[in-house]
Amino acid sequence: MAAEEVTLSSHIQHHLTNAKMCSTDAGLAFNKACADSGFWTWHVDTLAWSIGLGLLFLWIFRSAATKSTTGVPGKFQCFIEMIVEFVGDNVRDTYHGKSSLIAPLALTIFVWVFLMNLMDLIPVDFLPAFAGFVGETAFGMDSHDVYMKIVPTTDINLTAALALGVFLLMIGYSIKIKGIMGFVKELTLHPFSSNNKLAMIFLIPCNLLLETIALVAKPFSLALRLFGNLYAGELIFILIGAVGLYQLPLHFIWAVFHILVIVLQAFVFMMLTVVYLSMASSDNH
Repeated sequence: MAAEEVTLSSHIQHHLTNAKMCSTDAGLAFNKACADSGFWTWHVDTLAWSIGLGLLFLWIFRSAATKSTTGVPGKFQCFIEMIVEFVGDNVRDTYHGKSSLIAPLALTIFVWVFLMNLMDLIPVDFLPAFAGFVGETAFGMDSHDVYMKIVPTTDINLTAALALGVFLLMIGYSIKIKGIMGFVKELTLHPFSSNNKLAMIFLIPCNLLLETIALVAKPFSLALRLFGNLYAGELIFILIGAVGLYQLPLHFIWAVFHILVIVLQAFVFMMLTVVYLSMASSDNH
């Protein structure tokens, strides 16, 4: 029984481990050799799949743009136009400033995050097993030392990077619309204010603390919400995969339900980004 538990535990751990690359005194190292490499460790599978899916997004939409017609559109063009119109309608209803960046940004976030989430529907053992086979036959590696996580959004580093990008845009839009002094006043003179200058001086540290926490909590919530939902979904797929040949019916049932999670999380990340940027672009606190 203990051996079975260890085997199941190692199976789960293997699927949840990223392929790593790092720099050591001996040169480039991979996976287990990067255990003590610290912060500067590259998750090469996350980078490869996220960049590849980003390029796929650009290729699909560029193909739709170059092949678009003014007459009766084909099914592919109609599908792309529906996505663009869906995103555009939500941006118009949510973003109350004026910016030519917001709609393309929202479209990019929605489709890119959706494609990364969609990788969760591929059977969990398929691509990792193939990567292990290639590593063993082509490079003489132990297949258990070859790792491959194919869902980039199950990596907190990726979701944190996306959220950090949104956070920098929030700061940039706030300074662009309100100016540096306006942004500083927003952080120091709200939510508590007083006509008494001495009282206001004492309130400034409290305001700065509260507003800073509220500001920083926005990207944290974006990163953790997307990561948590997709990580939990991937873990359930891994547990289903441990059943063996009987996994297919269970995999199908969970996959059908998980489609809702995949679409919803991409939509939520997009909408919260637009909402936060709309708040940053508003002159009123």
